[in-house]
Amino acid sequence: MTFRRAQGAGRAQGAGRAQGAGQAQGAGRARGAGQAQGAVLAQVRDVSRSFGEVGVLTGIDLDVHRGEIIALVGRSGSGKSTLLRIVAGLDAEHGGTVEVDGSRAVAFQEPRLLPWRKVRANVSLNLQRPGASRRDLDALAVGALGEVGLGHRVDAWPLTLSGGEAQRASLARALVREPDLLLLDEPFGALDALTRLEAHTLLTRLWAEHGFAALLVTHDVEEAVVLADRVIVLDDGRIAHDLTVDVPRPRERDDLRLVELRELVLRHLGVASVPTDLEIS
Repeated sequence: MTFRRAQGAGRAQGAGRAQGAGQAQGAGRARGAGQAQGAVLAQVRDVSRSFGEVGVLTGIDLDVHRGEIIALVGRSGSGKSTLLRIVAGLDAEHGGTVEVDGSRAVAFQEPRLLPWRKVRANVSLNLQRPGASRRDLDALAVGALGEVGLGHRVDAWPLTLSGGEAQRASLARALVREPDLLLLDEPFGALDALTRLEAHTLLTRLWAEHGFAALLVTHDVEEAVVLADRVIVLDDGRIAHDLTVDVPRPRERDDLRLVELRELVLRHLGVASVPTDLEIS
């Protein structure tokens, strides 16, 4: 096992290739070379992970390109969160290699805010900038909170925040670090339906403004196809399907291409019945 920062990008041999059959054409076609949004930012090669005698990931190959949003979907236990933690550098006990040519930040389903620190102090926690004073770092935290719509809550205590506000504070804490790669482990899973839709809009806006790449773990297939450029289906610790979402932004949830792609992904997950000759155009 090795984990190292790449010295340069562009060493990939194509974009995250499909590893299963049954790929749709058009909006959900299998990804091939030449469709990348930018240079390779993160490269995963032959990554495997076991816990004791239980294998969780096997032979994972994946490229994440700059400015690209990838959604990881799969049944519980398929290895989604394990893969995200490995790419984030939080799990080094794996086989294979991971190279990341840039900075990373992580947002989890639980906001993980320290209750004894005000919101602004949570966002600036462990933040470092060469030559920056504590006041400078505080100003950066306040600015990040303003970006996510919490400018009026900078001096609030975490326990007074709603679920949506706490999740936005968690996003601000990640974004203030100006990551090249944002790793999101079911960040909206605990939100109610309306707040989740608002969070989707917020994430899309922040992505457009900052240009980061994102790796998103989700159980919500609609969330995956609405937010992502690629949807990767994990099955039994392997990449079963790697689908490109060729639908321009801004996206409407009732766009027929997204509806059909959602059904296709559900079919790959074994939880939907759609025609076997489905083609997406």
